[in-house]
Amino acid sequence: MSVLERFQLKGRTALITGSSRGLGRAIAQSFAEAGANLILVGREEQSLENAARDLETFGPWIGTVAADVGTTEGAAIACDKALAFGKPIDILVNNVGGRRLDIPTETFPLTDWKTLIDLNLTSALVCCQKVSKGMFDNRRGSIINITSIAGPLAIKGIRGRHYETAKAALTALTRSLAADWADRGVRVNAIAPGVFLTDANKRWFGERPDFRKSFEDHIPMGRLGDPDEIAPVALFLASDAASYITGATVIVDGGYTLW
Repeated sequence: MSVLERFQLKGRTALITGSSRGLGRAIAQSFAEAGANLILVGREEQSLENAARDLETFGPWIGTVAADVGTTEGAAIACDKALAFGKPIDILVNNVGGRRLDIPTETFPLTDWKTLIDLNLTSALVCCQKVSKGMFDNRRGSIINITSIAGPLAIKGIRGRHYETAKAALTALTRSLAADWADRGVRVNAIAPGVFLTDANKRWFGERPDFRKSFEDHIPMGRLGDPDEIAPVALFLASDAASYITGATVIVDGGYTLW
């Protein structure tokens, strides 16, 4: 097998949460271009249909599941629906997450804290539990958790550290599952993105343009990332090109964490 052939995903099926837009949508396209079948999961049915229509041009089979994976119940339902398609899932990308509240940690309501920990951490665990069973049976699988540079860092100027806490825990979960499941044929890795120009971040920066400048000034490469720049990293980790890599976290941040 040639080096380039190791990046092919023909005959494999990838489940990607939060895949109708942003980083998840870019990752889905890279998998489609590599020949994978796709199961797209998102909250909005119309957005999923739009993404599926665009990705059909690359030729894969595509299934869509409209569900709120940010809750533990929604994550379980989404995975059950995905498994009901009857296609063994070879690749799982846990991409759902976000920083939704900017409240000082000392006054952060515990109900909101638990909700956001579920969004950024526990929902990924549920998906791993559900999907890994089939991977164990086939003794083959790649799980990719989308963490953040906010895991090892406290991002300046932002309050409410639920996001940092959950992403740090997701990184630890990645390493733990990698250790537990390596001898069962399942690799578990993570990608820690820096600041990317997703639609959500564009809206956020539109409200706080000073924040965009502060981020760009801190990045050695002097710019924010484009979602297409994370997709090849996910493809690498999902493919046989990364067959001897598990428990790793790949930082994709333009150098933000260098200083």
